[in-house]
Amino acid sequence: MEHKRRVHYSGKYPKKFEEKYKEHNPEKYADTVAHVIEKGNTPAGMHISIMVKEILDFLQIKSGMRGLDATLGYGGHTSKMLEQLQGEGHLTALDVDPIESAKTTERLRKAGYGEDILTVRLINFANIDEVAALDGKFDFVLADLGVSSMQIDNPERGFSYKIDGPLDLRLDPLHGDSAATRLHQITQEEFVGMLIENSDEPYAEEIAEKVFFRMKSGDPMDTTKALREAIEAALARLPKDEKEETIKKSCARTFQALRIDVNSEFEVLYSFLEKLPDVLNPGGRVAVLTFHSGEDRLVKKSFKQFYKDGVYSDVADDVIRPSYEECRANPRAHSTKMRWAVKA
Repeated sequence: MEHKRRVHYSGKYPKKFEEKYKEHNPEKYADTVAHVIEKGNTPAGMHISIMVKEILDFLQIKSGMRGLDATLGYGGHTSKMLEQLQGEGHLTALDVDPIESAKTTERLRKAGYGEDILTVRLINFANIDEVAALDGKFDFVLADLGVSSMQIDNPERGFSYKIDGPLDLRLDPLHGDSAATRLHQITQEEFVGMLIENSDEPYAEEIAEKVFFRMKSGDPMDTTKALREAIEAALARLPKDEKEETIKKSCARTFQALRIDVNSEFEVLYSFLEKLPDVLNPGGRVAVLTFHSGEDRLVKKSFKQFYKDGVYSDVADDVIRPSYEECRANPRAHSTKMRWAVKA
């Protein structure tokens, strides 16, 4: 008789992402999810929508309107906007992530939102002109430019320096080059420029020098851990009292810079903003949530220019930020800025 080894006990706290969190089943483990949120954390595999009240207060959605959620994500904002429609009108939602989009669509369908009121399209929001050609112009538009927590928390996607995984960073993992591939396509000088332009990284030259030295020495730099360790080595000589916090911030900025490059985020946002007035009905309202200065500068510049040209009748004089209470309950809301505009 063949001897079979006993299945090894993985312990109370399994290591694998897929097994680790009860929050992946929010309907089954509602108490666990509530407890995690109460502690000020984001449940793994979930995304807590930011500035919902401020968005709804501005958009003034009424029954019968037609709207666009340019960035579906986990569907939190989408579901709140659908509630405002009260069963009349229509909402189109866009996403480029085929993995998370399918999950979100299934949740929204189960919640009772059928094709009659909700259309989900796997289209980049840079192509909103194509969407308007299919679905007509919109009375309200929302674009939340943040990366969803489901993507950040999944190590297979490579968005976080905190957990080891492939250095991918693509919002659409089925198309384009990964961050690891991009690093092997560019020069050291181009990487310095990327770090400065995309994330204002103060140690861009030191980090780029160390990353490229390691790659030339045979390190493929194809995991989040490898990149993090290169950044740590680049900043190893910093004073002890500031090193830990500086490394943490430089890791976040480096991953941000690569993510922006891999997904052509600035080019996509520029295209979206240029086409935006043409997809809005007269009096149509648009709200945009940004999460770093590069995005906010593009939105501010576009809104101000179109206002000056008379295309928008009103724009936000200054950014709107989440409340202290929201930031305390959801730390990922801290860097959020909201700007809005109204079509003439």
